[in-house]
Amino acid sequence: MTEETPLDLAHAAMEAAPADDAARLRFYERLADSELFLMLTEEAAGGQISPELFETPEGAFVLVFDREERLGQFAGKAVPYAALSGRVIAQMLAGQGVGLGLNLEVAPSAILIPAGAVGWLHQTLGHAPEEVEAAVEMFTAPKGLPEALLTALDAKLATAGGLAAAAYLAGVRYAGGGQGHLLGFVGAKEAAQPSLAKAASEALTFSGIEAGAMDVAFFAAEDPVAASLARVGLRFDLPQPPEPDTYQPEIPGSNPDKPPRLV
Repeated sequence: MTEETPLDLAHAAMEAAPADDAARLRFYERLADSELFLMLTEEAAGGQISPELFETPEGAFVLVFDREERLGQFAGKAVPYAALSGRVIAQMLAGQGVGLGLNLEVAPSAILIPAGAVGWLHQTLGHAPEEVEAAVEMFTAPKGLPEALLTALDAKLATAGGLAAAAYLAGVRYAGGGQGHLLGFVGAKEAAQPSLAKAASEALTFSGIEAGAMDVAFFAAEDPVAASLARVGLRFDLPQPPEPDTYQPEIPGSNPDKPPRLV
């Protein structure tokens, strides 16, 4: 039996609860985050690709699969393809009047996603968090946040390996009386901060939570505010890249305790 993929599981959850908006959002989140194999008419050349286009009574569709083997099973032969994330494919198709045919005939997650839904996904992924400045008065333990958001954050941050040391979710009270929740990244690389903020924003969106339910901030590891956040916050560990191999071969004769052998 073929192992179920994250898209299979998300699709099954959506099909089991057709009236559940949260399940539908989670499916589209998995679709956006997944690597998909897009069937092409010919090998990509010069950065240009030509997707195979299938005309149906429901409209035109390109075909994507979440496993290379599934693409081969559908085609029955070796065919050219491009491996792209779902978000990139949605961006590429936006405004073209073309839908997505996912895992057709080869998986339980087979589905035709119409052009309108692809456009919605692209528009949703394009939402960027607003940048504001506010003085933090106090951090508290987080409470009252839905499990769907915590699960979405955990999944999002698991794909952000090496971009920050850790993240903490805490309740926050601002000077002036405002309050809410804050996701604080500690030790984040400056170039990665916009991507991390967008990932947090997408976790909110695809959890069905209002955007104002959580703010995002960045702190240096040595910042006292980061220590305060860590004391009460819920910690999310981001995967860290393996330490580089620092082994250096010993040059013959460089170690005085190991004189070179003379032949």
